[in-house]
Amino acid sequence: MARGMAAILRSCPTRGELYAGVFIIGCVNGLAAKAISSVHRIGWQDAVLGTFDVSAVVVAACFAGISLVLSDRTELAGPVDVALAALLLLIIALPIGAASWIAVAMLGLYVLSSQQGSQSLHRGAVILLATTVPMLWSRLIFDLFAKYVLAIDALLVGWMLGTDRHANMVEFADHSGTLAIFPSCSSLANVSLGLLCWITISEMAGHRRRAQDILWCGLVCACVVAVNVLRMSLMGLSYAHYSMLHSPLSELVVNFIILILVASISLLGVRRDIFSRA
Repeated sequence: MARGMAAILRSCPTRGELYAGVFIIGCVNGLAAKAISSVHRIGWQDAVLGTFDVSAVVVAACFAGISLVLSDRTELAGPVDVALAALLLLIIALPIGAASWIAVAMLGLYVLSSQQGSQSLHRGAVILLATTVPMLWSRLIFDLFAKYVLAIDALLVGWMLGTDRHANMVEFADHSGTLAIFPSCSSLANVSLGLLCWITISEMAGHRRRAQDILWCGLVCACVVAVNVLRMSLMGLSYAHYSMLHSPLSELVVNFIILILVASISLLGVRRDIFSRA
């Protein structure tokens, strides 16, 4: 009987394994829904060039967060953990793309509010909770304040071009027409991705939070906004510039530049933690 009980206990998943399974299903389902929506909206070719409207930062954050959660081996999953996982899987199964990210956020908050688990479990939960911001919460915030966010982008672009602007409309520099700034061109989405990159790198490095982190996060945000505004300003020079730069390939190049800059700033901000572990 003792050997049988030991075999049963060995077959039970740990809390980290159980939570990692829920996180994997939630992230895969949420990313798949985003990719399918992108294909239906713009077609396969443009969807591939646009990486299916899913940033590489989000994919990397999902992998990083899940790997940290999976490395937790401190405790076996209990009845409460199993019941929570079953509830979250029901939420993920709903035919709503946002439901998966809501389930990921709920599990992340539960892990962070619990005193149980290792540091790796909590660090992974921080990354995965932060992943839901660009995939869900920033979009909801944008829907509420789109008018003001787009007006700020238009103000910056108009200042760069030295032309008039009205709401989200900016006059071309050669006065041949107007540039309309739509939600897909807004700086807000890229800012949330920049902060996600910072959180992912800092948590993977085991970075201890310091007051200077505010400055590094501010530098990340400023860099993202500057690159995005510069791109829109170049598009606003004339209709010919707009036609050349307003394409999936151009957007891919700009996103790659932003990724390199943000990752470099983040690595620079946590360099002491990286070198101390080397």
